Amino acid sequence: MVPIQWYLWLSVIVFSIGVFGFLSRRNIIVIFMSIELMLNGVNISLVAFSHYLQDMRGQILVFFVIAVAAAEAAIGLAIIISLFRNKATAHVDDIDEMKG
Repeated sequence: MVPIQWYLWLSVIVFSIGVFGFLSRRNIIVIFMSIELMLNGVNISLVAFSHYLQDMRGQILVFFVIAVAAAEAAIGLAIIISLFRNKATAHVDDIDEMKG
């Protein structure tokens, strides 16, 4: 049996890659992919704890997180496509549509 520490280290690594990608990149598509990586890092730890504690609540919560992430990705992609059609760029610094 694989120890829980391995799963937690994998979760920390995936989450850290997501944070690094979110903070360092300026392409909005890469930012959304980094957010998905962060969500998946949390999902790995939830499933690991759920398996370790022999409780299904963590796995059920992961199911809902995946559903919300799919909706977020669909809406985010629609917004990105709309902004790209108007501005012809996918960089965060060039998009100032929401400023007052």
